[in-house]
Amino acid sequence: MLKKIEVAQLRTGMYIHELCGSWIDTPIWQKSLLLEDPAVIEKIKRSKIQQAWIDTSKGLDVLNGEDKKISRPRPAAETPPPETLPVETIAEPAASFDHIEQVSMDEEMGRAAKIVGKSKQAVFSMFSEARMGKAVNSEAAMELVEDIATSVMRNPGALIGLARLKNADDYTYMHSVAVCALMIALARQLKLDDEQTRAAGFAGLLHDIGKMAVPSTILNKPGKLTDDEFVSIKEHPAAGHKMLLDAKGVGEIALDVCLHHHEKMDGSGYPEGLAGEQISLYARMGAVCDVYDAITSNRPYKAGWCPAESLRKMAEWSKGHFDEKVFQAFVKSIGIYPVGTLVRLASGKLGVVVEQQVGKSLLQPKVRVFFSTKSLAYITPELLDLAGPGLQDKIVSREDAAKWGLKDIDRYWLGAAATPA
Repeated sequence: MLKKIEVAQLRTGMYIHELCGSWIDTPIWQKSLLLEDPAVIEKIKRSKIQQAWIDTSKGLDVLNGEDKKISRPRPAAETPPPETLPVETIAEPAASFDHIEQVSMDEEMGRAAKIVGKSKQAVFSMFSEARMGKAVNSEAAMELVEDIATSVMRNPGALIGLARLKNADDYTYMHSVAVCALMIALARQLKLDDEQTRAAGFAGLLHDIGKMAVPSTILNKPGKLTDDEFVSIKEHPAAGHKMLLDAKGVGEIALDVCLHHHEKMDGSGYPEGLAGEQISLYARMGAVCDVYDAITSNRPYKAGWCPAESLRKMAEWSKGHFDEKVFQAFVKSIGIYPVGTLVRLASGKLGVVVEQQVGKSLLQPKVRVFFSTKSLAYITPELLDLAGPGLQDKIVSREDAAKWGLKDIDRYWLGAAATPA
C-alpha cells in the first residue's frame, strides 16, 4: 500500500517508493530504496524535500499515532504514483564520483563510443517528442547524465573528444551530449559536489531544447540568416524554458541554464541582457561550454575550428563574454591543447594530442606523432608521453592541418577502439 507522509516521519525499515519534489532537490540518486542507514534519513530530512511516498507492503508503516499528529490531508485531485512505475531495489546511496577509478584513453574509448551512440539516439527521440509538444522525460534524461558523467570521471577526453566529431545533420542532438559532458568536467574542476555536478550535466543536456521550436529550415540553413531568422533563433532560450516548465522533475538549475546560457558578462547577451553577478554560476558555465562546442563542431555554414584555436579565440572574447574564472577552469578541465589538437614539436614532428596528463602540466599531454616537417613525409606513428622521464621533446606550436596538406587527422587519436557513432 502506498502512503504519503512527511519526511519527519521517516524511519529505518521504511521503503521509499518516491520522494515528492524535483530530482535536483533530491539528496539521494535512487528513486526507490529500503531505508537501512540512519545517515540517509538525516540527509533526506536536511534537504528541500518535504514529503515522500512509502510502500507499506515492502517496509514499515508510520508509528502509531503519527498519522494524525503530522500528516496533512491530500487534495482530492492528487493521486499516488502508478504502481506500474519501475522500482529500484538498491539499498545503498549512489556511489560518489570520487570512487570511480580513472583509466587510460584506450581503456575508455570503446565504452565512451557506446555511450555517445546511445545518447545521440535518446536525445534525438527526446527532442523529437518535444517538437511535437510532449513533455520532457526527465527520468530518461537523468539516466543519460549518469552514463555520461561516469565516462567523464573515468577519462574526460574520450567522450568529450568523440562528442566533438559530429556532422552537420546531427549537430543539435550531439551538441547537447557534448555540452552535458563539458559541464560535468567543468563542474569537477570547479570543485562542485556530486549533486551539483549531476545538475550541471542535466542542464547541459537540455539547454538547447528550445531549438525544437525553431523551424528546421532555419536551424540547418547553410547561408547567412536574415534578420527575421536570427530573431527566431534568439527566441529558443525562452521557448526551451517554457518546455521545461511543463515537464515534471526539472529543477531550477536546468531552467536557469536553458534561459540564460546566451547571456554575456558585459550585459550584451540575450534574452534578458543580464550582466555580471546577475548571471548564475551555472549559466556562466553553460555559456562557456555551449560556445566551445559550437565553434569546434562542423556546422551547416562552416567547418569547426581546431580545439586549441577555439580556446585562443574564446580567451580574446573572455572579458566581455565569459566569466574569466569559469573560463580558466574550463581550460584546465580540457587542457590548453585539447584532445584532437594538431601540434608541432621541437623535434620538427607533427602529432595529434591523444590524452591529457592527470596531475601533470597542461603543456605535457600524450601526443601521437605521424609526420616530419623536415622531410615533409609521413613517419611511423608513435605515442609520446611529453611528461615522461628523459623525453626532451616539447610542443612549440599549434598547427593547421590544411597548411601541411593533412587530412583525417582524428584517426591518430581515435585509434582502433572506437569510431564516432
